[in-house]
Amino acid sequence: MNAHHPAPAGEITPVQQAVIDSVDPAWRHDPYRSYEVLREAGPFVPGPIGHLVTRHTEAEAIMQDPRWSHAEESELLHPDSDVELPGSFLWMEPPDHTRLRGLVSKAFTARTIEGTRGRAERLVSDLFDKILAQGEVDLLSELAYPLPLTMVCELLGVPAEAHDAVRRMSGGIARGLDPDLLLSREELDARTRSVHEFIQFFGDLVELRRRDPRPDLITALVRAEASGVRLTTTELLGTLLILVVAGHETTVNLIGNGVLALVRNPDQFALLKQNPDLAAPAVDEILRYDAPVHLTTRTARAPMTIAGHDFAPGDPVVVLLASANRDPGAFPDAHRLDLTRYARGHRARRHLSFGLGLHYCLGAPWPAWRWRSPSGP
Repeated sequence: MNAHHPAPAGEITPVQQAVIDSVDPAWRHDPYRSYEVLREAGPFVPGPIGHLVTRHTEAEAIMQDPRWSHAEESELLHPDSDVELPGSFLWMEPPDHTRLRGLVSKAFTARTIEGTRGRAERLVSDLFDKILAQGEVDLLSELAYPLPLTMVCELLGVPAEAHDAVRRMSGGIARGLDPDLLLSREELDARTRSVHEFIQFFGDLVELRRRDPRPDLITALVRAEASGVRLTTTELLGTLLILVVAGHETTVNLIGNGVLALVRNPDQFALLKQNPDLAAPAVDEILRYDAPVHLTTRTARAPMTIAGHDFAPGDPVVVLLASANRDPGAFPDAHRLDLTRYARGHRARRHLSFGLGLHYCLGAPWPAWRWRSPSGP
């Protein structure tokens, strides 16, 4: 049946089925066929939470337009939640977002991150020594999890003996950030336990750092000031939650997705081995090809019309980042992994895996040369 013609009453159309399949855990391994159906249906497709934004141009326009708010995401995705996540600047708009992000940026500097390079290289070497000694391992448990977990925990100042506990908390919270309608009762309960444990553990650690400062990020955040205004304990805990979960779980997904993409595309793996200088642009292409996070939300703050669709204040949308990243209208051979796509001298649209605008990823200070419009300089 043609997706553009109405189905008989009571029959699910191909587009409606694609909406269901795009969020069905049974299709989590490959939602891209559903995304393709949704893109063909139009830039905006009715979904369970407002309209789904399926294409790159509209997704890009919405995310960099300050008339769209991210502050309502928790209410949209978790309307009946029995636990309240600590307030993070991720779910705020100016002026609070500006104040908190500015405070965090003072502690989360490029120099701080660059200073971790040597430790990251030693850690990767140690992890691979263990992997090679075992011969056969689970990539996620032996590399993808311990690498970002250890780096984030050490950056924050979490004691080594507590790293496993942080991993457990992070896992329960990360899964719980998915829309509630996709979560089982067990997953909802795990989120509640994990949030309470996180607040208790990191609340105690914050108080310890107030009394006993150390050369770590928690101490830096405690001390950070802008115009004489500090982060409150609640704001600090919310910031730590985002740094731990976003800085850890998303990197786990990136490593897992990236290795899988290379295994499935041996020609690109061979190209990378022959050209190690492609490592940095390869990361960008993997972020585009199989995004660590597939969706985000925005809510209209003013009336506007985009691609012929009228939005009123309060109208929510779900931006399908992974669908926009595979939009053939934005990327030639969009379904093909091409590790040279973001290499120097090439002109490629930016992927949306880091977001855009006010909520652009704090941990992604990528060089400007990577983001060149096909018609840009």
